[in-house]
Amino acid sequence: MLDLRPACKVGSNVNWVPDLAEHAGFMREALQEADKAYAKGEVPVGAVVVQDGTIIGRGHNRRELDSDASAHAELIALRVAARQLKDWRLNNATLYVTMEPCPMCAGAIVQFRVGKVVYGTPDPKAGAAGSVVELLREPRFNHQAEVIPGVLEEECREIVRRFFRDIRK
Repeated sequence: MLDLRPACKVGSNVNWVPDLAEHAGFMREALQEADKAYAKGEVPVGAVVVQDGTIIGRGHNRRELDSDASAHAELIALRVAARQLKDWRLNNATLYVTMEPCPMCAGAIVQFRVGKVVYGTPDPKAGAAGSVVELLREPRFNHQAEVIPGVLEEECREIVRRFFRDIRK
């Protein structure tokens, strides 16, 4: 597990709240996961799950490798985090993902009770955090997640563009 929190005094009662620089740091970790997907010929989406400033789950797309339509970066990272915590409820966790979650992943985010989702680039074809549909803040569900879009948006968009440009060659 990687801890990107700033140093705090021992015994401090201060709750950890990430600032924009910390969001960017965790998104860079998600981009490293996206690079792994790219290297394997997968659509380059990466995700990390963070709780109390520590990464507790990582994942990148593996649909082609696993012949599994559900092998999205978010689902893999969420499963790892739940196993790490020995609890499927991730209320105090933040999911960092390089691309806006699709409806399947948004449903899983709701089911895992993820507290916050930070994503890089929007997905105008399948985004479920506001681009196409809004599932993460749907008031009729029993859980809603806070959403922070656009963190390192250009870097997250560029890796996807490069991937599709390369496969068209």
